[in-house]
This record gives sequence, C-alpha cells and structure tokens, in this order.
Amino acid sequence: MECVSSKLCRTLLYIFVAPFLLCVISADKDYYKLLGLSKDASNRDIRQAFKKLALTMHPDKNPNDQSSHEKFLKINRAYEVLKDEDLRKKYDKYGEKGLQDSFQGGRYESWSFYRYDFGIYDDDLEIITLDRGDFDAAVDSGELWFVNFYFPRCSHCHDLAPMWREFAKEMDGVLKIGAVNCGDNNRLCHSKGVSSYPSLYMFKAGMNAQKYFGDRSKESLMKFAIQFVHGKVMELWHGNIRTEMEKSQVSGVGWVLTFCTDSGDCLGSQTRQKLAGMLEDLVHVGWVDCSTQAELCTSLNVETSFTAYFPPGVSLRQRDGTLAIMSLDAREIYREVMQHLPDLEALTWDTFSEKLAYHRWLLSFTFAHKDQASGEYKKLKPLLREVHVRVGRVDCLAEAQLCKSLYIHKPSIAVFRGIDDFEVYHGKYLLYNIVAFAKESVRSHITTLRPENFPHNDKEPWLVDFFVPWCPPCRALLPELRKASIWLFGQLKFGTLDCTMHDTVCTMYNIQAYPTTVIFNQSKTHHYEGHHSASSILEFIEDMVNPVVEDLTPDSFQQLVLQRQPNETWALDFFAPWCGPCQALLPEWRRLARLVLGLVRVGTVDCQRYHSFCQGQNVRVYPELRIFPQEALRPEFYQSYNGWHRDAHSLRAWALGFCFNPRFLPRVSVDLSPEDFRTQVLQGQEHWVLDFYAPWCGPCQHFAPEFEFLAQLVKGTVRAGKLDCQAYEQTCQAAGIRAYPTVRFYPYLDTTKRDQGGEHINSRDASTIAAILSQRLQALSPQLQGRTKLKDEL
Repeated sequence: MECVSSKLCRTLLYIFVAPFLLCVISADKDYYKLLGLSKDASNRDIRQAFKKLALTMHPDKNPNDQSSHEKFLKINRAYEVLKDEDLRKKYDKYGEKGLQDSFQGGRYESWSFYRYDFGIYDDDLEIITLDRGDFDAAVDSGELWFVNFYFPRCSHCHDLAPMWREFAKEMDGVLKIGAVNCGDNNRLCHSKGVSSYPSLYMFKAGMNAQKYFGDRSKESLMKFAIQFVHGKVMELWHGNIRTEMEKSQVSGVGWVLTFCTDSGDCLGSQTRQKLAGMLEDLVHVGWVDCSTQAELCTSLNVETSFTAYFPPGVSLRQRDGTLAIMSLDAREIYREVMQHLPDLEALTWDTFSEKLAYHRWLLSFTFAHKDQASGEYKKLKPLLREVHVRVGRVDCLAEAQLCKSLYIHKPSIAVFRGIDDFEVYHGKYLLYNIVAFAKESVRSHITTLRPENFPHNDKEPWLVDFFVPWCPPCRALLPELRKASIWLFGQLKFGTLDCTMHDTVCTMYNIQAYPTTVIFNQSKTHHYEGHHSASSILEFIEDMVNPVVEDLTPDSFQQLVLQRQPNETWALDFFAPWCGPCQALLPEWRRLARLVLGLVRVGTVDCQRYHSFCQGQNVRVYPELRIFPQEALRPEFYQSYNGWHRDAHSLRAWALGFCFNPRFLPRVSVDLSPEDFRTQVLQGQEHWVLDFYAPWCGPCQHFAPEFEFLAQLVKGTVRAGKLDCQAYEQTCQAAGIRAYPTVRFYPYLDTTKRDQGGEHINSRDASTIAAILSQRLQALSPQLQGRTKLKDEL
C-alpha cells in the first residue's frame, strides 16, 4: 500500500523550521479500543483482553452471524499488532499506514485453541509470563528464575501446566517462576537453545543456565530448585552461637531463629530453607536443636519450641525487641519479618546534597505514610550492592519543597549520579525491572531535563527525547537511549523531557507526537526518524556527520541523475513528509545507502517541496522508489520497485540486480563448464570462489546479484565463477553439492591438484564472504611463502 492522500499529518524538515503534526491512529479503527485497553497496557493485559473477546466473538461460536468472520479478523489483527513490540511501535507512531509494508494478518485459530491452548499461564499470579522485551532484564536482575519454555500446541506442556502451577505456589517468594510462549517468542527460545517442549531452565546473573532433566513431579522440581537457593540455614550450637551473634551486631544483619524442643512447633527444614532464599542477604536464618543442645537452650530460658526474629544486637536471653513469630508458613513469616526490618534511609532537604555528593543513589519518592511497595524495595540494597548504588527514600509529604524542586509530583523512583544529574524511572514497578534500570542508569549518561537545564542554546550537541510516560514506544526507547549514550559519550549529550510535566517547553518546540527525538546542535535542530534502537541512533548520528543519502532538487536531479556518468547507478526515493510509510522507510533507505556505498548513489526527492517537479516525473504515490541504471540507453530510463518488503537488505538485492545485470554492465564472474572446473579451478594457479546454483532455485536467483557484488569486491585477488548444477549435475555431485546455492572457496596452494569439495562458506552476504576470504588468504600467506622459498632453494 502507498500514501495517496494529500492530508498534512506531519511536516518533517531536516532543519526544524515549522510546526508539525503526526498521524497516530486512523479514526475508524483504534486497536486499543477494539480490545478495550489503555495505551499503557502490558503484554499480559493484551493477551487477557483478546482471549476474553475471542471466546465470545469467534466464528465457531457464532455460526449464524455472517459478519462474525470480519469482526473477528479486526480484533485478531489488533492483537497480532499490539503483542509484537516492533509492530506496536510502528502502530503507535504511524497508525495502520505504518504497518502496511510489514504486516498482512488474516489468519486465526479455532475456538478450542483460544479456550485451551492460548495464554496458558496468564491467569496465574505466581507465574510471570516473559517476552523477549523483558526476558533479559528479568534473568539478569540478580534474582533466581526458573523458566518454563513451552509451545501452545504441545500436549506435554499442557500435562505439565497443573504441576507447574502447584510448584509456583509452593515456591512463591523463594525464587521467580517464569514462562515463555515459544509460539510468540520463537527467536528468544532459539537463542536460548530451546529445541523441545517443555524445556525448564534455571537462570541467575553470573551463572550459566541450568537445564532440568528430572521427572515432573512437584517434589523433584522443588529438590532441583532448592539447590540453587544460596541463602544458607545455619545450625547454631554452644560452639558457634556467640561468634555468630557478634558478627550479626557488626554487620547489622539480624536472625530468624527457630528453637526445636520436644514440645511445641518449630520450623521444618524445608520451611527454613525457603526462608533463607526469601530473606537472602537481608536476614540470617538458623535453628537450634534443643535435644542435643539442652544446656544451651536452658541457659537461654528456652522451655518449648518457638521462632522469633532477633534484630542485630538484641540479646537472645532477654529477648527485648524481638519479633515473636506464631506462623509456620514461610510466606507469612517473610511478610512479618520484612515489615519489621528498618525502612530505607530517609533523605531530607538538609541532608540531600551532602548524601548525593559522594555516592550514587536509587531513591524512592513516596506520597503516603505507608507505601505497600516500600517493603519489597528493602531487597534493592543487596541487589544493587555490586554496582555501588545506595538505596534510600524521600517522603514528599514531609519534604514537599525538595520534591517540588525536582518536579516530582507522584510516587517515583530515580537514580542519582550527582545532585543535578539524575534519571527518573518510567516502567513497571517490579523489582527485576527496577534493578535492571538502576544498573543501566548508573553506567549511562542520560539526564532528566527540566526548564532550568534544558539545552536551548548549549554550545555542545544534545539529543533530547520528548516523551510522555504512558506511551509504550516512549518507554521502549529509553533503554536504547541509555546504550547510545554510552557509545557516544564525549560526542553527544543525552536528555529526556517529560511533556506531561513540562508542556510549556514541549509546546515551544511544537512537540505533538511521542516519542519525538531531536538533536540540538547549536542553532540547528535535527529530528530523528528511525528504529528505536541504539544502533539506529548511532547510524543516524553518523549520517549527520557523513551523509550517505543525497537530498536532490529539480536542478540537481537534472545534473546528477540525468547527466550521470555511464558507469553510475542512482536509487531515488520520491517521498512526502506527511506520509507514514515514507517515514517508516527513511532509516531503511539510509541503511541501504551504506550497504551499496561506492556502487550505487542513493538520494531522496521531497515531493511536498517540489510538488510540480514530482508531477512532471509522473510520481503519483508515496514512497515511489526508482532505480536509474548505469549504461542505460536513455538517461531518463528507470525501473520502479514493486517488492512488498522495504527493508534495507531487500532493497539492496533490488539495486544490485541492476548494477550487475549483463543488460547494463558486463559481469565480473564467469560461467564454468565441467572442463573449466577441472582445468582452471582444480588444476589452475589462481584462487577461486564458486557459486553452485540451479536456474529453478528461488534463493539462487536472489543470491545472483549478491554473488556478482562479491565478484566486484574480490576482483584481482580471487576469481569468481558460477556452475549450473542442473546442466552439470554429475560435476556438482562429485563436488559434494547437496543444496543450492552453495558457496565454496578453492585456494591455490601451489599444488597440482585441489580437493573437489573446496572449503564451504556458510554465508550469502557479499561483504561477509569477502571478509572470510580475506582472513583465509592472510592465514595461507605464510604457508605459500614457505613453499615458494623451498622451491627456490631446490
């Protein structure tokens, strides 16, 4: 599909000179409204909302409704887009027009699939469904994760599900229980080596993933899991109890102790082990067996079994200040102890500057006397110890002036790298997400901007991300900005501005779509249009410094394209700034220009600015992609791109097809017969790289221009040849060719005969193959020199 409307949705100029608007969502179909969701819905929310609608709207349940198929297609398309991180970003930014090149949809499953196979664990609070967007943050957080990789149609996965739920409830709080749907996250599962379902893996930062091979009973699962719980349970006796209590006082870490006598109830071994895992690095867990330590128990006035939390420094004998524990349930005990632990260190207006001057801090800003999350935040201290981040809190009811000065008006979390250098967290308030944010933030160089420090006229270049916290693409962009700020440290400063908080500044720069990323370079302002990834931002900055795409005017089109040199090829993008697909294409077009640098000149023509010119060139839809090939009979001759995919690699194959088309330019590679293969390749004195192909093979046809590009790259060093395996089947079989296309390298080793099979090269990318050949020739060079020297001596 193309942009054909002339409605102005957004004007985007390289140098920002005019207000702009952005097409966000077509009025007739709002995917969020179709599913009954808010724009900040989580993946779990999206799955649950879709499943609820699917069970009532599915055509299988409405056989007499002729419109049920079309109705279901609408909600199915909404689900397919919103569940996919990349498609959701495009939709949130460009609406449906931004999806037209990357998503077709149209398929859905039977009603029974949605009833029994879809979202197996979405209703289980103890099981966290992970997607590729949050998997790494979870398993790298420092917490212990046991993850079930499953496939929706796998019967063994469904057989395991009830036991996995029981296990999750039993181990809740001891470790994190996760699930990954490999039907929706195939790339993630493949990257983790998952090849069968269900596959159960244990993860923890700094530890290699451990696969579970045992039977699938709850007892076996618990036995496997508990061995990775590092919290230790210590048995205390008269020989160590005094030393351990003294250590507790020095370290400031208290004890949960259970005394076991012949009467009353004490904590069992499994409960003690669970508690040790739950309270790891916060509280020690120990027990005293009074049947063997009768004298010790008598001296401590222990007459019956009991359990208590002993804060550091509290006497075991007097027990003043202890927390008596009546429950035998690990989870209940955990909650009691966590509430009894000291609160996070409080920072005030008077101590704020002094504390932040010497240390990095993660601060929780609260607006209530009792914050439910503050108990869990106590676990942040040990989790962030390795990155040297202290954890504290600010009570904004008591410290209103301090919070107001930082523009914090609601419960928030922020990482401070100094008094004025801080970043506010915008994400899920889950422990592992917060830990991942803190670890990233202290290493990065992103500043939360306010009107006072906004770089209006700063001499140094700044990248500023204008965002709103409720916008999913905005939140997804922030981690990528952190990575980019590390890569570009010293070259570019990074900042973020919350437009819900500072609407005056955003209005000043006419920001009406989110996220909008702008580079301020003294008097010039550049708008970033590209994928929300650190690498794409890096590419954009590189393009600013060394542009690879040429912006053409009618005059330069006449001079550079129509009057081009005979050996020049041009690829042009005729676009309109208001067109969603045009904006989505921009980063791919820039990437194409780098991929074909030196072979094809790449340019753009702004058809909003040069409307009459584009009409004269018969441009009717946007974007219109044309190639003006070298050696054309007429300079105005062009070919339009009609492919469905507009990614850089598909466009590159299209462009190279014209560069190395014999119709326009003589080939560098040569066709080989069996006799040529024998005499020139196997018995000749040159290095050869060969493409074994079949004319009927689609991938072979796609690879042909790429191989010709390779021939150009290695010209003068390695000869390139092609062998038709349909015409010369026996030759290819003798060479061991079993699939097409196959690339083989035949180096000349100063011998009379070479191996027919050559050296297999597992790539279809010309640049990659050229690099492999270069490395191989460098490795062979000493060997060939040695043989030449020996021959001379003889």
